[in-house]
Amino acid sequence: MALSLDWRSVLLRGIVALAFGVLILVWPGLTVLALVFLFGVFVLVDGFAHLVAAFRVHEGRGWQLFEGVAGVAAGVITLVWPDITTLALLYVIAAWAIVVGVFRIVAAIQLRKEIPNEWMLILSGALSVIFGIILIVSPVSGALAITWVIGFFALLIGILLLGLAWRLHKTHTSIDVGITAPPPAPA
Repeated sequence: MALSLDWRSVLLRGIVALAFGVLILVWPGLTVLALVFLFGVFVLVDGFAHLVAAFRVHEGRGWQLFEGVAGVAAGVITLVWPDITTLALLYVIAAWAIVVGVFRIVAAIQLRKEIPNEWMLILSGALSVIFGIILIVSPVSGALAITWVIGFFALLIGILLLGLAWRLHKTHTSIDVGITAPPPAPA
């Protein structure tokens, strides 16, 4: 499997996450429809950025393709079903956050010798998983509280992605890494 970390793609995802978080925190009385639209646009851009990055890799594209398809699917579901209930929206967001988080953690662990500061990718993945679990465990803890959680989550992810993009830009234009299974341990 291969993973492409193009700093421009990571930067775009960071900017969109940051903008999404700021909009939610500045406008906390969002209607569900506005939140649905903002979330849909956010995950569509994030998903398409992953798909573009996946097609820049010459070998396997598994992780990037899966994360891209998950983002696009969550965005399409959210935008096609605009009268989605708050609870259904929270479950879509939770599922997306958990899937994306797990894949970020796995990719960062497999790339720990190839990319600098992989901890940022691990931290963003862990935060995504924790965020998703919180939404599943406590989905009806209040629309305003969930809005604030979503806003701060997006801000934090945006900042981490911007940090990773800056680090990638500083060290390389992009990193294309072939990920293979480790060799078997000697008997």
